[in-house]
Amino acid sequence: MIENDIRKMDTNYREAISPDQRLAIALRFLATGDSYSTTDHSFRVGFTTVSAIVRNVCQAICDRMQGIYMPEPSTETWIESAQGYYKMWQFPNCIGSIDGKHVTIKCPRKSGSNYFCYLKKFCIVLLSIVGPDYKFLCVDIGGYGKNSDDSILEQSVMGQRLEAGTLNIPNDKSFPGQNVPAPHVIIGDEAFALKRNLMRPFPYKQAKGDKRKENYNYRLCRARKVVENAFGILAQKWRIYYRPMEVNVETANLIVRTTCILHNFLRGNTEYYEHLDPPEPDLGAFDNVENDARRAPAVAFTDREKFV
Repeated sequence: MIENDIRKMDTNYREAISPDQRLAIALRFLATGDSYSTTDHSFRVGFTTVSAIVRNVCQAICDRMQGIYMPEPSTETWIESAQGYYKMWQFPNCIGSIDGKHVTIKCPRKSGSNYFCYLKKFCIVLLSIVGPDYKFLCVDIGGYGKNSDDSILEQSVMGQRLEAGTLNIPNDKSFPGQNVPAPHVIIGDEAFALKRNLMRPFPYKQAKGDKRKENYNYRLCRARKVVENAFGILAQKWRIYYRPMEVNVETANLIVRTTCILHNFLRGNTEYYEHLDPPEPDLGAFDNVENDARRAPAVAFTDREKFV
């Protein structure tokens, strides 16, 4: 199906380059991180031809594969994710880990300081909810680099649906061995505000000396590293993340979405990652977003105590 979409491209290179060659050019560009200039020399095609091929092939992949490999999560998807987190990371009622990462881009024209982050570079933010098997369940791509994780979440569709209770999150469920119902939650770091369906660790001063809270922080941070490892695997496979993307913002958003879909597609083959060591979370293309210390609602504090 993807080849049919590529074949329908109305461009002046339709007859000269076959769909297989166009797919190879796009995947080579994403996987190696080479520039358009290097890629056009490798395949003996023009600079603008490579640019058009990358955009059109990425769009074809998103159109055909997103509904299969990164669809909207259903209640069954969240329940399966919660079972995986408890089995692998011993954190009950956790349906996903969330984090936002900076993807470096070249300075967009006439963008002011919107994309300029505190790391002194221009970035778009990839905000993701990741399952226990390192697959992306939800993504929001293209947030301004100047914004924090929590503000991007609030402005995103998935954040608004999470707040409205329309994200298909399962009903409350009791912890193993207990009869008190507790919500299903997404876990994040200190960059996010504490909410009923979004857990964050205790501040260091509150947890210091309290073994129960320290154990909660340890379990949460250990499970939350799933999203860090997912970003690491993504960048290890698609080396375009190791340098600034020298494309416009719309194309950068399209490239990021395409690599997330292809990441989920490759995660279907677990044998490939069987012997892959967990990557270091500190990558040149990804950097943590600053913390958010806003006050949480009282019910969120009560729910966090249940987890403790």
